[in-house]
Order: sequence, then C-alpha cells, then structure tokens
Amino acid sequence: METRRGRHVVHALHAHLVFVTKYRRDVLLDLAIRDLSAIFAKVCRDFEAELVECSGEDDHVHLLVRYPPKIALSKLVNSLKGVSSRKLRDIRREVSGRYHDGVLWSASYFVASCGGAPLSVIAEYVRNQREGARPSRAQDRDFRVQE
Repeated sequence: METRRGRHVVHALHAHLVFVTKYRRDVLLDLAIRDLSAIFAKVCRDFEAELVECSGEDDHVHLLVRYPPKIALSKLVNSLKGVSSRKLRDIRREVSGRYHDGVLWSASYFVASCGGAPLSVIAEYVRNQREGARPSRAQDRDFRVQE
C-alpha cells in the first residue's frame, strides 16, 4: 500500500463508494459507466484525490477512491454525485430521459474505509499499547502493512 505525505501527515486513506440510481432504475449502460468514470476522475482530481477504480452495473456504480485526510468524504460524495448527474445528462441525452424527475442518484450511498490491516489486528495492537514495556522496533515493523 502506497503511503502519501503531507506537510504534517503520512496517510494511506481509501474509500469504497457505491452510488445507486434513483429507484434502482436501469439507467447506466456501458458507455454511460465509461463516461461516469472520466467524470468521477476529474472531480477526484479537483479534490486532490484519486479515482483508483470505477465500475458498475445498470443500476449502480462502485468507486475506489484514494483521498487525503483534509477531505470530508461527505463533501467529496456530494460533488461526485452532483457533478456526475449533471454532466452525464449533458453527454448522454438517451440516458437523461431515463432519470426520475431529473435526478440520477438515490440520496443515499454506501461508503467503507478499506486497505491496511484487518480491524482485529488493529484492535489488538491498540489494546496492547499500555501492557508492559513498549513493543520492540521489530514488533512495530511487523504491524506495518506489507506493500
């Protein structure tokens, strides 16, 4: 896993996002998903984030996004959904007629953090911080996620 550096931070933050079309309507064809991928990538760049992967089916899309800690995910999601809905309507006229009341996405979304060590490993590491002496450098090295 690649870590990134800021002025006062080292980070490796990834989020798995899922957006569902309004009323789960089958709106997204292969070309629409390809166009959405380009739109999402541009929005991510504007937020100093990176779209790592994007794919989907007729009624939903999955995104894997790498983002800096200064970004509020809710703001990124708002922008991704709003901009993509507007731009897709302009690019794909055949799709815009299938929107429900001019709205492409459902108001809700799914987000999960991903990458790094499993939660059980992190929980154990945190739990053992005050037990006994400080872990050796070798133990700290073992905790780090292998690239």
